[in-house]
Amino acid sequence: MASDESVLRVAAESVGDAVVLRPTGVLDSSTYRPLRDAIIKAALEEPHGVIVDVADLQVPAESALAVFTSARWHVDRWPEVPIVLVSESAHDRSALARNGVTRYVPVHPTLSGALAAVTGEPATSVRRRARAVLLAEAASLQRTRELIAQWLTAWSMPELIPTAKVVATTLVENVLRHTESCPTLRLEAKDATVTVAVTDADPRPAGVRESVAAYAQPSGLQIVAALCRAWGNTPNTSGKVVWAVLGPENTL
Repeated sequence: MASDESVLRVAAESVGDAVVLRPTGVLDSSTYRPLRDAIIKAALEEPHGVIVDVADLQVPAESALAVFTSARWHVDRWPEVPIVLVSESAHDRSALARNGVTRYVPVHPTLSGALAAVTGEPATSVRRRARAVLLAEAASLQRTRELIAQWLTAWSMPELIPTAKVVATTLVENVLRHTESCPTLRLEAKDATVTVAVTDADPRPAGVRESVAAYAQPSGLQIVAALCRAWGNTPNTSGKVVWAVLGPENTL
């Protein structure tokens, strides 16, 4: 973690089944979020792991090291991609440990050690994925339902089609209603769970608004929250991803 620079650049390289990020520059309040979002964006591509080499990162205030635990928190429930750090410097590894980073994000002295940590374990299950960019128009709601049925039928998971249709349609409708984005629909299946994710270009997080009226209709996100095992927002460099995880207990 070296000397003086006013900007932060992040180089990315694929190494086997992992992605290695090499940030260069100053980590401070102005570059904290860009680095966090770059790590999250790499994780959203779902490699076996994201490795961050901090050798060329300058950190004037050690509190900024929380960027790594923040990135890890955002991908903890989905897409569950491990994030690990590399630092050859014992001094820098001590700083990471002293600031509590290593409680959540492991740090390795070598790249080879970090690669072994994230790619050494054989995959225990298959993750299926499908993705479609939709138009910013009402017809995309019907297209969403068609794609969900098509993908889950192909994956032999018809029991989750009704719930996934409702969740996906609600998330896409929110994008069309509250942004000017073309939504990107993503569906994943792993073991008995399905994740519906919708990306848009608006960085504002989606949230459930509480209504004081007893007779008020539930909002779309209240319905999503009631129908899924977990849901949340994950920021990325161009906006956000709103996702929901469905399990066997969420069948309709």
